[in-house]
Amino acid sequence: MMDAYVIGLDYGTDSVRAVLLNTTTGKEEATSVHFYKRWSTHAFCDPIQNQFRQHPSDHIEGLENTIKAVLKTSEINPSLVRGITVDTTGSSPLPMADDGEALAFKKEFENNPNAMMVLWKDHTALKEAEEINRLSKSWGGVDYLKYEGGIYSSEWFWAKIAHVYREDEEVAKKTYTWMEHCDYMTYLLIENKDLNSFKRSRCAAGHKAMWHEEWDGLPSVEFLNQLDSRLGKLRDHLYKETFTADTVAGTLSPYWADRLGLSTSTVISVGTFDAHAGAVGARIEEKSLVRVMGTSTCDIMVSSNPLFLKKTVKGICGQVNGSVIPGMVGLEAGQSAFGDVLAWFKSVLEWPLNHVVLESKILSAQQKKELQAEFDEKLITKLSEAAKDIPLDTTVPVALDWINGRRTPDANQHLKGAISNLNLGTTAPHLFLALIHAICFGSKTIVDRFESEGVEIKQIVGIGGVAKKSAFIMQTLANTLDRSVMVVESEQTPALGAAIYAALAAGLFHSFEEATKVLGSPYIAEYKPDPSQTAIMAKLMQRYTDLGISIERLTHLNRS
Repeated sequence: MMDAYVIGLDYGTDSVRAVLLNTTTGKEEATSVHFYKRWSTHAFCDPIQNQFRQHPSDHIEGLENTIKAVLKTSEINPSLVRGITVDTTGSSPLPMADDGEALAFKKEFENNPNAMMVLWKDHTALKEAEEINRLSKSWGGVDYLKYEGGIYSSEWFWAKIAHVYREDEEVAKKTYTWMEHCDYMTYLLIENKDLNSFKRSRCAAGHKAMWHEEWDGLPSVEFLNQLDSRLGKLRDHLYKETFTADTVAGTLSPYWADRLGLSTSTVISVGTFDAHAGAVGARIEEKSLVRVMGTSTCDIMVSSNPLFLKKTVKGICGQVNGSVIPGMVGLEAGQSAFGDVLAWFKSVLEWPLNHVVLESKILSAQQKKELQAEFDEKLITKLSEAAKDIPLDTTVPVALDWINGRRTPDANQHLKGAISNLNLGTTAPHLFLALIHAICFGSKTIVDRFESEGVEIKQIVGIGGVAKKSAFIMQTLANTLDRSVMVVESEQTPALGAAIYAALAAGLFHSFEEATKVLGSPYIAEYKPDPSQTAIMAKLMQRYTDLGISIERLTHLNRS
């Protein structure tokens, strides 16, 4: 029997990754990573204002470069590629013109941040999210936040669109519809370009756009009009039905088949979110919590319990039937910053290097380059080694992981990070340790919320760069959770999960269970809690909780 192949494309915050998967053997034949050129220069972004936008050209260039690269590396016959699935961050919506082209490609909008994709971490829509939350409680109709954890976030679809419309009349006027990033890349690849019949992602719609079968789709025109009449009008240009990621969206268009060197018979499945695909790549099963640990985290669970079709879990990022695995309810939570907390600290420590050392006339250009590379390579390792030797019964600072707001539990993007308990003996490793504790304590609050709401957790699984690269963080996490944490082997688990969806859409397997058994990633490590540390971490977490309560009260007072 001839081997069949599929491709998973995983769009992250900084880069896109492709995996070419042999569906007969389960082998990852080739992988490729492409970093976004414009994003790397902070184009269209203003971090002080929490504005993070991306040009779709970054994504299209990444699509072409990575797929061509995996085909070239593997040297397979391209006609054997049976399917492609795209996963992306979310909610990351993009405005579209009525001709099906992204507004960012129109000449009059080519440098306009409001015409770009509004990245998941963009928090410019705080005011609009608050309006949605107030209206949902006061308007007297359907509670559209029922399955969204009860709180709408500035990271999500409707809030972002309302903000852009209010800020930019021209963008509002020329936009026909909006697409989540995963939908846009899928739409781009297929032959049928009809905006009205295009199959939208269940994951994106259910978790971020208040779509649910209970009220026959999206929020009503009456509800949306009370926010902004333009949102009510937009609703007619969106969708009623949504589809799971194992569903065929279409086949590869002749244009893209020629451009990529593939066949027009290649199936393109409905798009999905990166965390949901990552959970599938990690062989998620019932009562298993998969932590996708990158710049932020997404914590994914699935349940076949019919109770969760109606019973809602308070303060998470939604529960949607079929959003991860068809026939099961997908539950999502997460932290707005995880790796980003450490990236922020690195940038603080890097400032004197960049502005003093690397501007020195004593060093040659080559020496500066080598020094920067050595700093990047060794900083986190050295900090981890030093932090590991700090006794936990000494004076360790207390930090909050809310540096980009709080996603779960109980979304509040107004909240900021904080550090307390500093003294003259506090060093960089002390601060680093406090930040490690903060991201682990934030993880524990999510586990606690799930369990307090009746969601049983028997296994914790970690995927992503942090899970594989930092044994110190993973051991600290196990000690904090007081339970074992498994680590997945694959370097590209979300892309692997996307490829599994593609294999199902192409008809190469009959069920998720069958597909993940062959194609899912095994585990390579298990971190077990250290009994001598768990009680100490519980005490330290109480200080984290107390600081969080104080900062939340102070934030509320400052905004009153």
